[in-house]
Amino acid sequence: MKEYTKFIILVLFFGVIFILPVESPVLLDTIRAGLLLLQEYVRYHTLTCLVPAFFIAGGITVFLRKESIYKLLGHSAKKYISYSIASTSGAILTACSCTILPLFAGIYQSGAGLGPAVAFLFTGPAINVTAIFLTAKILGWEISIIRIIASFVIAIIIGYIMTSIFRKEEIKRSESIWDIDRGEGYKAIVVFSFFISLILILIVYSLKIPMYVKYIITGISLIVLVYIIFFRFDREDNENWIMQTWDFTKKILPLLFIGVFIAGILSVVVPENIVTKLVGGNTVYGNLIASVFGAFMYFATLTEIPIIQKLMGLGMGKGPALALFLAGYTLSFPNMIALIKIMGKNKAFTYFILVVLFSTTAGFVYGNFF
Repeated sequence: MKEYTKFIILVLFFGVIFILPVESPVLLDTIRAGLLLLQEYVRYHTLTCLVPAFFIAGGITVFLRKESIYKLLGHSAKKYISYSIASTSGAILTACSCTILPLFAGIYQSGAGLGPAVAFLFTGPAINVTAIFLTAKILGWEISIIRIIASFVIAIIIGYIMTSIFRKEEIKRSESIWDIDRGEGYKAIVVFSFFISLILILIVYSLKIPMYVKYIITGISLIVLVYIIFFRFDREDNENWIMQTWDFTKKILPLLFIGVFIAGILSVVVPENIVTKLVGGNTVYGNLIASVFGAFMYFATLTEIPIIQKLMGLGMGKGPALALFLAGYTLSFPNMIALIKIMGKNKAFTYFILVVLFSTTAGFVYGNFF
C-alpha cells in the first residue's frame, strides 16, 4: 500500500470522527466496539498465536533448505505431491485467518509455488482437528464433513486457477529464488526439533487440556528451543532468524491491528437481524451475501461455530452457513489488508474474488442438493 493511499485512508477516517459530534452514540459505540475487539485480539491471540507464528515464518526462511521446499511445494513440483502436502499440513494448527498469514508468507517467500501456498492459506484455518470435532458436536457431522470436503476441493481449484493466471510471474519468481545460497544447512533432526517446539507452543493453548499440562508442554518446548538456538545453531543464522521474524512482524502485525479495529466497527454497523433476513434461504443471492459477510468479518479461532449456530437459529439457511464457514475461515478484513501487502494487489484481489465465488457456489450446491 503506497504512502499516499495510507494518508488518504487516515484523513477520511479522522474526518468522519471529526464531523460526528463527540457525544454521538454512534461514534462512541463504533469506536468502543473496535477497541474491544482489538483488546481481545491482543490479549488472547497475539502472544500465544501470532508471536510463535512469526517466529516459525522467520525460521522457515532461514533454517529450512529452499531446495526441500521447492522440491515439495515449488512451481515445478509434482502437483499431486505439492497440493496434497499444502492442503493437509494445516490440520494440526488451530489457526485463524490471521495467524495463518505469517506461515503462508514464510513458505511462499521460501520457494513454495503460488498454487500450493494458496491451498495452504485456504485450508489451514478450516481443517484443524479441533474445529472439525467442535463443528460436528454443535452443528452436526453432515456440515462438518461437507465443510472439510469443500475446503479441500476449493483450495486445489483456486490454487490451479491462481497458478494459471500468474504463470509467467511464478516462473520468474521460481528462478529468482535460487539467487540466495543458504549453505549446507543443519541436520534434519535439529531443524525438525526446532519447528516442533515452536509448533507446540503455537497450538498448546488452544487445546482443551489442564492448564498445568499446557505449562509443562510449553516449558519443555522452550527448553528444547533454547538449547537448539544457543548450542546447535550458528550465531549468524540466529541473528538472521530474528531479523526475518521482525520483518514479517512489522509488515503484517500493524495491518492486522488496523483491520481488527475496523472489523470491530463493522460488527456494530452491520445489524444481525438484517444479515439473517438476507441469508434466510438457499438462493444464490443469499449465499453470496453470506460469503461476502464472512470475508469481511473477523472470527477468532473456533468462535465462528457458535456464531453460525446462533445465526442458523435465527433462520439462516444451511447453504449460506457453509458459505459463511468457507469464506469466514480463510478471509477477514484484517487478513485481506495484510495479504495485499504480502501478495500484491493483483494476486490478492484475484484470490479474494475466487474465495467468495467458490464459497457461494459450494453453499448453493449444498443448500439445494443435499
